Amino acid sequence: MWILFAFASAVLLGFYDVFKKRSLEGNAVLVVLLLNCLFSSLIFLPMLWYAPFGGWEVQKYIVLKAFIVLSSWMCGYYAMKHLPLTVVGPVNATRPVLVLLGAMVLFGERLNLFQWTGVLLAMTSFWLLKRGGRKDGIDFMHNRGVLFLVTAAMLGALSGLYDKYLMSHPADGGLGLDRLTVQSYFNFYQLGIMLVAVLPMRLRGRAATPFRWRWTIPMISIFICAADLAYFYSLSLDAAMISIVSMVRRGSVIVSFLAGAFLFHEKNLRSKALDLAMVLLGLFFLYLGTVCN
Repeated sequence: MWILFAFASAVLLGFYDVFKKRSLEGNAVLVVLLLNCLFSSLIFLPMLWYAPFGGWEVQKYIVLKAFIVLSSWMCGYYAMKHLPLTVVGPVNATRPVLVLLGAMVLFGERLNLFQWTGVLLAMTSFWLLKRGGRKDGIDFMHNRGVLFLVTAAMLGALSGLYDKYLMSHPADGGLGLDRLTVQSYFNFYQLGIMLVAVLPMRLRGRAATPFRWRWTIPMISIFICAADLAYFYSLSLDAAMISIVSMVRRGSVIVSFLAGAFLFHEKNLRSKALDLAMVLLGLFFLYLGTVCN
């Protein structure tokens, strides 16, 4: 069951990337991120009535998560503004590789033959899609947007491993925190951090890029909250493997690819279509390896 929620999270995450890309075009990155934190906090405000607080002994771990996720988002937002959607997904492929290695070392996770086949197919397809990005004139070794995206992927991998630690049962070496507590409170901590960071700069008129309101901005929050709900619920279920959940979530590149083709009219799509089919095949083997495990 947990693998199905991981796939649902991947689809929602793909739409999240599409709305994020549209919102950031020619716009002030930090203000869009601040509004995302604001709307996400409002969405989870009713959850505070049901999510146990736990005191500082619990909240200190969530504050740390807020800093990690916000740093990843900040780098990812800057990258998304300057890179095509059909390039963002392949570079993000570094995230599940790092999560996989971390999960094997920290949590003792082991993959079966089907799962390893899915991982290898997915990583090969992402690398080939990355190759297609060079045809867009992007130098992956020296492009600032790629550097931001790789940093975001590394921080995202750290966040994923940290999530597993936070919500795993104490008998499995985790803290056993309630998933609603983690998701609800870290949104509010992110909002507080962004208010301190952004408002003084905007009030003093030091912002280089003007802000433009777009209806897609609140959609960012709606879809990331829904994607995270499915993600956290997946991790909270017995036998959930963070390495597989992280890999499946990278299937969001499929939605990004289609949006890049039909909405943003990005180039060199034909050479990337076959590579994208390998993503689907890799996800199929991941699913097969999980249900047959």
